[in-house]
Amino acid sequence: MANSSMGLSPVPTSDNPPFPAALRLFSAGVIIVLIVGAGLFFAPALVKPRWPWPVTPFSARFLGGFYTAEMAVMAALLFWNRWSPGRLVLVMAFIFTLIVSGVSLINLGYFNLERKATWLWFLVYLGSVAVSGLFLWRARGRPSANGVTTSPAWRSYMLAETAILGLYGLGMLLFPLMVSSTWPWTVDPFHAQVYSAIFLAGAGGTYLIWKSAPREELLVLGLAQFLVGLLSILGLVITDGAVHRIQWTAAATLGWLALFGWIGISGAFKLYTASWYFGSQTAA
Repeated sequence: MANSSMGLSPVPTSDNPPFPAALRLFSAGVIIVLIVGAGLFFAPALVKPRWPWPVTPFSARFLGGFYTAEMAVMAALLFWNRWSPGRLVLVMAFIFTLIVSGVSLINLGYFNLERKATWLWFLVYLGSVAVSGLFLWRARGRPSANGVTTSPAWRSYMLAETAILGLYGLGMLLFPLMVSSTWPWTVDPFHAQVYSAIFLAGAGGTYLIWKSAPREELLVLGLAQFLVGLLSILGLVITDGAVHRIQWTAAATLGWLALFGWIGISGAFKLYTASWYFGSQTAA
């Protein structure tokens, strides 16, 4: 039977065709680039001097944690290379790269245009916008891959999650100083707007599967949220262990920890639900 915790019920599995081989090549190229971004978390002293703009210790680890999560998501697309989870991955990638590209273009003062890293940054991001947008446009008439339908309670939660992530992301994008003032470390408007893309991409992914959750898409979204929540908090702890600037009992810090803790737990629940339900279906 279906997993009652999520109110899942089986539906027939639809055709889930593979993407063209070019998309797999694109995924592999993006993963190579993301390895550098993940280095902001695992080897910040090595990567920070080579980053296209100056980053503080907290921003470096936060961005590095997200790029690690994004690398895992792109690896899932490289592994499956099918409409599901490709649809979810490409929608989230398109939202993220489009916003970051736009924010970067209106904040060129942060970039040293004489450095190759800057031009590579814009090449990768604008190229990602074009490629993901092109694939989504070509497949715009294709219905989502069928997986499982969700209960009214779960659909309500998914809509609430979409609204929270979306409104928070819009706040970071449109009112960066005001919203980022609630973060544990000082965040300038440029970085706040870059961070907004993380929340808006998450909102887009959640909304995409609020009615019907194909197994691969639920797993990929859960993995992304779990890693973002876990690595954001872990990065804050590790960085503060070196610089000792965070006031851990401050309301802003506690609220930030609650936000990313919720994101991580929500992701873990999606992973558990998908694994439990589909594992039980296989065993049956």
